[in-house]
Amino acid sequence: MFTGIIEAIGSIRSITPKGGDVRLYVQTGKLDLSDVKLGDSIAVNGICLTAVELPGDGFWADVSRETLARTAFAQLKVGSRVNLEKALTPTTRLGGHLVSGHVDGVGEIVKREDNARAIQFTVRAPRELARYIALKGSITVDGTSLTVNAVNGAEFELTIVPHTLGETIMGDYRAGHQVNLEVDLLARYLERLLLGDKAAEPAASGITEAFLAENGFMKH
Repeated sequence: MFTGIIEAIGSIRSITPKGGDVRLYVQTGKLDLSDVKLGDSIAVNGICLTAVELPGDGFWADVSRETLARTAFAQLKVGSRVNLEKALTPTTRLGGHLVSGHVDGVGEIVKREDNARAIQFTVRAPRELARYIALKGSITVDGTSLTVNAVNGAEFELTIVPHTLGETIMGDYRAGHQVNLEVDLLARYLERLLLGDKAAEPAASGITEAFLAENGFMKH
């Protein structure tokens, strides 16, 4: 688990194809690795990866086919900057929100514009994730815990203050850039909970307006 508070900006130093997937070397910059052991988790742009080698100034990790298919990993190249966060501990201050490091989908930066000293981004999420994105709710973008300031269909707006721009890779974002999205954990569990006994049915496809009306959550 993570908090979505980025601890350092790292960079990709090696991407090596290996048996159908990829081995990755991340140079970790100012991230303190003194308490990191082999097998520990580190989030890279919101993707939970396992450290399999620790040469000193970074770590090696294996990236599975599943991760390659479900994230914006394909746009990374040697030299790309990445957001880094170590897994939280029982004594970690929870400054963001609970983040699993499991990417739900890939979004796209639609617009970037100045908003006083901040930058406002419009992001388009995959249609299937739109129902989890709420005004003033939490969302994780490339591992960064953020607050949604407006929602319009599958698009949502973020207002990013100078500190966040400086401490993450968000300052690099331009229209067309792809980002990893993880929706709020509570929204996903609530949807599953509302299915009740129907969650065990193989054909269950999610919460619909008909289902909500049938179970008393909407007025006819």
